Amino acid sequence: MRENVVGDHESASRGDESIVHDHVVPIPVYLGVFAILMVGTALTVIVAQFDLDKIFTGANTFVALLIALVKTSFVVLFFMHVRYSGRLIWLSVLGGGFWLLIMFAFTMQDYLTRAPGVYH
Repeated sequence: MRENVVGDHESASRGDESIVHDHVVPIPVYLGVFAILMVGTALTVIVAQFDLDKIFTGANTFVALLIALVKTSFVVLFFMHVRYSGRLIWLSVLGGGFWLLIMFAFTMQDYLTRAPGVYH
């Protein structure tokens, strides 16, 4: 089976249309992820109607980013097929996420060290 996959990848590089895919995701999985994304979108809209800044400053932004992180995770794992990929793809995705955290850290470092009232 493995030689067949390698051979098909080699023929795909020549432009042959007969490609054998390693994994096919069933339609119910896609529909479940779609439902999760719709619930997340509705939850974002509902939470935005409340003033969560009474709990702590920036709570609305924190909750919105948390919901967006969950939705992004589902998109990356299922629609981009990372869940079924090899270790190199996982390493690339985790490296990109780590880089995003670094960028957020630098942004927050700049934001939090400014004098109050100078944020415009």
